[in-house]
Amino acid sequence: MKLLSFDIEISDVFELGPYEDMETYAPFHISVAATAIHGGEERVWYSEDQEGRPALNLTPRRAHELLVYLDEMQQKEFMVCAWNGLSFDLKWIGHQAGDMGLAARIALKSYDPMFQFFNQAGFPVGLAKVAQAMGIAQEKLMDGADAPKQWRAGNCQQVMDYCLGDCQMTNLIMCAIAEARQVQWVTAKGYVRSTPMPRLKPVADVIRDPGPDQSWMDTPIPKDKFYQWVQDALGTV
Repeated sequence: MKLLSFDIEISDVFELGPYEDMETYAPFHISVAATAIHGGEERVWYSEDQEGRPALNLTPRRAHELLVYLDEMQQKEFMVCAWNGLSFDLKWIGHQAGDMGLAARIALKSYDPMFQFFNQAGFPVGLAKVAQAMGIAQEKLMDGADAPKQWRAGNCQQVMDYCLGDCQMTNLIMCAIAEARQVQWVTAKGYVRSTPMPRLKPVADVIRDPGPDQSWMDTPIPKDKFYQWVQDALGTV
């Protein structure tokens, strides 16, 4: 597989309560992004202030350069992927770049194994819990909630390494899913569970697939919550 994973970190600091929807604190601002070709080039994307140090946020121009790069790599037949990239990363890259249309078109052709998992299981799952269950030796370098604080504190290299590490983990997980033809994850109680995933699908295909059975849930997450912004940007999915 020609794989390219991407990830973003935000500069917004907030304390998320139990079961609280992160979108309550939107809009978000991107401090840094990373891209990693599996077995190839790795890049970190950020802007600089007047002193040449990493700026608080990506400029709109830099964010748009990232979108153009992802679009070009899709045209070169790379599987461009991110964990929860549909609902989060691409939405906010598009917002920061001022080009929701391009972000939405990239999103439909992208691969988001978390969204595909959600569409089968009915609930989301974290990158680290899947990596742990699937025997991925690489671990997350920090808690995602700490990244904005560390960036603002000037520990930018640590955040860059963390962001790039998540890209590397996503590539490894994509390979593991493709080989095992299933997704495994560690539950909140520490059990390992699995669900078949015979084929990794682009987001557009997953949107068209029937939604998950959520009849057993009290407050299920609607499937269209992940891609409503795409529909708003393009008028259709």
